Amino acid sequence: MKFVTDEQKRFFQDNGFVKLEQVFTPQEVQQLSDELDYIIYNFANWDSAWRGPWRKDYVDDPTLREQIKLVAIHELQHYSSAWARAILKPELTEAVAELLDVDALEFHHCTLHAKPPKEGAPFPLHQDLPFYPHEDGLLYADCLLHLDDADEETGCIHFLPGSHKLGALEHICGPDTAPHLPTDQFRFEDTVGVPAKAGDVVVFYLWTIHGSAVNKSNRWRRIVRIGYRHPANRQTGGQAMGRPGIIVKGVRPKVEGIEVNVYGNWTPQPAKV
Repeated sequence: MKFVTDEQKRFFQDNGFVKLEQVFTPQEVQQLSDELDYIIYNFANWDSAWRGPWRKDYVDDPTLREQIKLVAIHELQHYSSAWARAILKPELTEAVAELLDVDALEFHHCTLHAKPPKEGAPFPLHQDLPFYPHEDGLLYADCLLHLDDADEETGCIHFLPGSHKLGALEHICGPDTAPHLPTDQFRFEDTVGVPAKAGDVVVFYLWTIHGSAVNKSNRWRRIVRIGYRHPANRQTGGQAMGRPGIIVKGVRPKVEGIEVNVYGNWTPQPAKV
């Protein structure tokens, strides 16, 4: 059984992103949404908006520029059984494996990015590479699961088509700014928006350049990013570094130099008898 069409796979390989419609049913979205709201109001960080001088190129109003907000939290599967099931959903994992053209797939991480109404923060153009760098950006897929309908007014995701073919790029980084690409070289007006419905999943390569504008609507824009990789794709730093993920398709290949330390920093002790 195929989970993506040949046309979708070609589009993904050519452009670096693709939208998969209604991967999650309305009933699944409702449960995920309800449990996500609980997580947002009990555990999430409401002060996660990216900072930096790039804001002046994305927010015209100086007052709004200082007020923009982003709600974020990592690893939703540690807070909700519905989200634990979501990262294992075959309709998602099999589709990602087909898009990456791999026979084994490993879950890497899960992160909420929620833009509140009227003041939801923008994201400057960037690759996700600085946050969890891997040796091969074409063997890593980020998946944006939409919990709300997203359009231009809410600040839907935008991509620079074909940008994954540029490979790993140097980003502007520092203590006072989130990693981003130079705004004079990578312009938001050159990107393509991808509106999506609740239940849709937008998939893109680690090297695909993307960003989004301010949520100016009176609605939330809640998306959850789920990252998957081929298990042989070496991570070199960043989020979830050194932590093995669940194998969601196939079996983990044996790769010299990649250890699977399921105990983290804890060394198991012999049982006492």
